[in-house]
Amino acid sequence: MSAPVTMQNVTRLCTTRAIPTVNGMFPGPKIVTREGDRVVVKVVNNVKDNVTIHCRHGVRQLRTGWSDGPAYVTQCPIRTGQSFVYNFTITGQRGTLFWHAHVSWMRATLYGPIVILPKRGVPFPFPVKPYKDIPIIFGEWFNADPEAIIAQALKTGAGPNISDAFTINGLPGPLYNCSSKDTFKLKVQPGKWYLFRLINAALNDELFFSIANHTLTVVDVDAAYVKPFHTDIVLITPGQTTNVLLRAEPDAGCPAATHLMLARPYGTGQPGTFDNTTVAAVLEYAPAPGHIKSLPLFRPSLPALNDTAFASNFSAKLRSMANPDYPANVPRAVDRSFFFAVGLGTNPCPANKTCQGPNGSMFTASMNNVSFDMPTTALLQAHYSNNVAGVYTTDFPVAPLEPFNYTGTPPNNTNVSNGTKVVVLQYNTSVEVVLQGTSILGVESHPLHLHGFDFFVVGQGFGNYDPDKDPAKFNLVDPVQRNTVGVPAGGWVAIRFFADNPGVWFMHCHLEVHTSWGLKMAWVVNDGPLPEQKLMPPPADLPVC
Repeated sequence: MSAPVTMQNVTRLCTTRAIPTVNGMFPGPKIVTREGDRVVVKVVNNVKDNVTIHCRHGVRQLRTGWSDGPAYVTQCPIRTGQSFVYNFTITGQRGTLFWHAHVSWMRATLYGPIVILPKRGVPFPFPVKPYKDIPIIFGEWFNADPEAIIAQALKTGAGPNISDAFTINGLPGPLYNCSSKDTFKLKVQPGKWYLFRLINAALNDELFFSIANHTLTVVDVDAAYVKPFHTDIVLITPGQTTNVLLRAEPDAGCPAATHLMLARPYGTGQPGTFDNTTVAAVLEYAPAPGHIKSLPLFRPSLPALNDTAFASNFSAKLRSMANPDYPANVPRAVDRSFFFAVGLGTNPCPANKTCQGPNGSMFTASMNNVSFDMPTTALLQAHYSNNVAGVYTTDFPVAPLEPFNYTGTPPNNTNVSNGTKVVVLQYNTSVEVVLQGTSILGVESHPLHLHGFDFFVVGQGFGNYDPDKDPAKFNLVDPVQRNTVGVPAGGWVAIRFFADNPGVWFMHCHLEVHTSWGLKMAWVVNDGPLPEQKLMPPPADLPVC
């Protein structure tokens, strides 16, 4: 597949803006592949800014970390006029993932769905066969250039300006001014089953989603099947995907009614403002009259913006299939344990400068009090060449150096340290990470994404993690398998994985503003002893810094 990145004029909310796109499309093209397929994508940069593509958000990239995509982690950016070929194989995954830019805030418009079908002859493990499958991809629209927005925020130390609208498949829908014509509409046939592939590509917001008068059956998250369960509402964080089945059942008394599909944020104590608007799309039954306002209109109810109880209960329903066809290979014993305190903090305002963060400081974010400094040489290139001096150090703390009451009264000193620090793991190490939310600048959920691996969510809770009592409640039988997990607001989550993929793998908050502020780190996984356990050599066209 060829994927030229070009500027394209796009109009939303009566504002026309030139945005980076792939193949001139917004959202970008859908990629359809199968489990076991080799995928080759040539990205050509025809815009003025540097580009990288996280070509497969959630794809394991076994031994092919060069094709993972985060700028200055696995590759240097693709410069204007240059190209790079992403080349990898889909192994042991089926469902929905997505691709997106992975440099600064360029993923605001550079994203698209990935459909991974089962191997030929292997059916879906669903009780019904979908009549059609439909990608539903959530995004955010900014009337201003997102690159200018985050540049201004980092300069002043303040929170960035919020988006002007949410979108469904690139369209804001009729609840926004000047947007009734920019509405995603889906006509369905009564009695048919549909597979909706939900993707949250929004920059900075977790979202509740519901369809009026319809029940959804969750069957897959992050390209891993789950035990099906019914729900009226789905919670999906940036970076997550969720496949749901829907049976098209029109209202008996009004079969031609229009049913709104709504999404709005789950906001948990973010400092400053956030976009609390609602995006709408339309589900209607064919044949249906033309104009939306001429039909009876059904609207779903969504949870309150801060409904953490719903978020927790929804997450608790997710369970792996854990059967012979789709086993849950959870690490039972743990070789290395880590405790990461994640959250926001501050840095002092530089001398002779006025800052707009809390009490005149600058917002920052960290793991274990380390705010990650992006290097100017790609970490994977430094690792592979064994030339890491001046690029990164291997002393990322395994736990906070100064423990405190993480979800209680915050410490007096909210300043954080800075550095480019990593954790080094030997091949096939079994790893447990407890991700502990903090309340330093207010409690909030953090969707943490791990590149290169799926992990099992073995436990979660509110308050401070108790290492003496909480492990006894871990689910080691059928925990959900994910690549992105929400650290509960005012709580913790525990994940486990095998470090069986050599390379350098980014771990970061998928709220883009938090990543920009430094809520990120990297794992270095050394080669194993066998040939098939070693990182492949870099491709000849790998960009240089």
